[in-house]
Formats: sequence, structure tokens, C-alpha cells
Amino acid sequence: MSNNGISDIAHLMRRAGFGATRSELEALSAKGYEAVVEELVTPSSVPEFEYDITGRYYGGELHIGPGGWLYRMLNNERQLQEKMALFWHHVFATGWSKVSHPMALDRQVGMFHSIGLSDLRTILIELSKDPAMIFWLDNNENVKGEPNENYGRELLELFSMGVGNYTEQDIKMCARAFTGWTFTQPIPLYPHGYHQSHFVYREDDHDSSEKSFLGETGRFNGEDIVDIIVKQPATARFIARHLYNFFVTDEPQVPSWNDTAPQDPAAIDMLVEAYFASGANMSDVLRVLFNSDFFKEAQFKKVKSPIELVTGVMKLVGTHTFPRPGMIGYVAEATLMGQRLMDPPAVEGWHTGKEWIDGGTLNQRVNFAVKEVGEPSKPGVREIIESVGETKSSDELVDRCLDLIGPIIVSGETHDELVGYADTVSQEDQDARVVSMLQQIVATREFQFA
Repeated sequence: MSNNGISDIAHLMRRAGFGATRSELEALSAKGYEAVVEELVTPSSVPEFEYDITGRYYGGELHIGPGGWLYRMLNNERQLQEKMALFWHHVFATGWSKVSHPMALDRQVGMFHSIGLSDLRTILIELSKDPAMIFWLDNNENVKGEPNENYGRELLELFSMGVGNYTEQDIKMCARAFTGWTFTQPIPLYPHGYHQSHFVYREDDHDSSEKSFLGETGRFNGEDIVDIIVKQPATARFIARHLYNFFVTDEPQVPSWNDTAPQDPAAIDMLVEAYFASGANMSDVLRVLFNSDFFKEAQFKKVKSPIELVTGVMKLVGTHTFPRPGMIGYVAEATLMGQRLMDPPAVEGWHTGKEWIDGGTLNQRVNFAVKEVGEPSKPGVREIIESVGETKSSDELVDRCLDLIGPIIVSGETHDELVGYADTVSQEDQDARVVSMLQQIVATREFQFA
């Protein structure tokens, strides 16, 4: 396939997954772009990840916490399942800072993984039954006669519709509908070990009186509220904009969406149409998104999140394809860059785009990538060295490395600077020459974009 075809597949795998090696890209390109999209949105078409492998090699919290999840991001062939789990983890932000129960957080991520590509009704109902979310937003304190509005408010404001599309009265009615939705108290962590908590509906605590919500009236329970939410045009647009922000191009931060129009209204309209045509099925909406021209034309227009940067570099260098010590150190690297997995800073998730980068985090990002690609013995680096082969000119070296590490598109100024650097490097040691060029490339501005 042409280099343009490779570039399109590489773009797809950076956004719908966490990147791919050159050999993986060539194998995927042989299938054709639309066939690869179909594999991504139909996870059952590829082998299921062997989850107990992390349990055998990473005991305790390293298995069920962010270290085990990062390993799955790297090695699960069902890449879009893992990427959607990260997407929903951002939208439905729930964190260790309050939950403090690793099994509950791991259960939530597993739920995102298993149903994250299903329909929004299923996703919101399962979210509302999730013990970590219930505790995070105090719905365990939401009982008949003493409603707690925290979950009802965030369900409307940040999880489905966005500010300006409901009233304070709607929040109150929503909260009353979710009274009695709580969880069983887990056995204490010490000395008993790790035990799950489970959803429980306490009918005696539920307010079964009549409620009016978003123009409809009835003796609503939580499921009824979700049914009303998912058919709202505001919900379709809000979820579409989240998908666009996560998979296509950085949008302004969520709190400004009521006042700031989307960058590409036609793209949002296309996703909204797919939302209603499919019954709010995420696989179908993403099929439309990944096959669209607006997605294909958005290469290198989105700042990589810390997790995307770390996993992408790890895939590039080819390490940790089998469990080995040190995975939690890579989680720590992403934390230093501003993204602590399983512990977003607030209920609205992380601020994305340019806000991922400041003077300190940029240094951390560059230093991490430069260090990782600086060892010629790593399998992915070795593969690139051998694929580059003998190069006759600095231009050829730069172009071959840019192609094999991405392909990456750089500005004319950056290209000239890379060529100028290559001119200063001795041609006697080809391994060192390629490695030093890879280090220069991952230190460029362009490498920070997906």
C-alpha cells in the first residue's frame, strides 16, 4: 500500500488505539482502511485479551490498578475497547482520591471496557449502578425524604446533556428518581484482602411519587430518567462533541461548551445523525467518525494526552509485550506529565489539548521519549535501525526515520533542523546515527501531536 495508506492507518491506530509498530501498520494496511475500522468497532472479530495473565504476574493492586490497565492498553488486540474505557473514564471521572477502594475502581474500568461500545442507555444505567460512582457522587446518601442531588446534577451537567439544557427542578426530580440506588459495603481491605462491592436497590429508600422531568411526568425510577435523557437532542450533541474532542481535534474545555460553538458544526451534525439512527450505539457512531473525511484530515491536530504519549512510545520501542517489572513506573511517568490514571483531578475529568503542556510537563514528556528511544537494544528501536539500513545522505536518514517512527509530518523548518543535525553526526556508527536521529525526532514539537 502507498505511504498515504500507511499514514491513514497510523492516524487511525493513534486515535482509536495507542499506536502501532511499522510491521503492524503494514499488516493492517494490507486489509484496507475500512476493514480495519470494522475490526476496531467490532471487538469480537479479534481474539480476547487473556486477563488473568496480569493476575499471574502482577499480584494485588498492580494487577487491578493502573499498572495492569496500562499493560492491557499496550497488549490488548481489541484496542478500541481500551481506548473507549479511557474515554469514559475521562467523561465519567471517578478517582482514587475519594473512592480509596482499588477493587471498585477496577470494576468500573472493567465495566467501561465491556460495554463502552454499546448504546448510551446501557452505559448510563450501568454507570448509575456502579459502586465507585455511587460513592464518588454520594448517591448512597440519596434517600426518600432527604435527596442528595450530587449524582443527579452531574449526570445532567457533565455525563449527558451539558449546562443550559435542563433546569434546577429537573435536577431535583432526577435526584428523587435515583433514591435507593446504593451499594453493599465491602469487607474491610485489611486484613481480609480485596473484596468487591455490589449495587443494591433499596425500595424502602426510593421515592416512588410522581415526578416531572424534561417535560415528561410519571412515577419515574432511575431507568426512566435515563430513557428520557438519551432521546434528547442535547444529549446527542453533547456526546458527539465529547467524541470529537477525544478522537478528532481538541475542543475548548467542557464548561465553555454552552457558550462556545464547536469547531466543525457539520461534523457534530453527522455524529448526531448517526447517534439517532443507531439508537445511540457507540460502535455505529464511531464507525461513521473513523470513516469520515473530517477524521482522516485531522492528522497531528490533537495534543497527545500523557497516557497516549507514554503508551505510544512504549509501543514504538517494543518493550513490555510480556509482563515484567517496572510497569507502575510508566504509570508514574504519565502522572508527572499531568495524568494520574484512575485519579482524575475533578468530576469534570482532565483539561485536555494545550493544557496538557506547560514548561515542566513538556520537559518531562521530551525527556521520557528521548530516554526510551535511546537504547538500540530495544526491539522496536532495533527494528527501525535495521529498516533504515545504510543511508547515503542526511536527507535520506531524516526521511527514513520520520517515515518509520510514524509516519510523522513535520514542518519545513523542523525538517531543515533535523537535516542540519544529521550533518553533524558521524556516519561511521549507523546504530548511533539512527538512535540520535530518533531522539531528535521525539524531541520535536510535532511529536507531541497525534
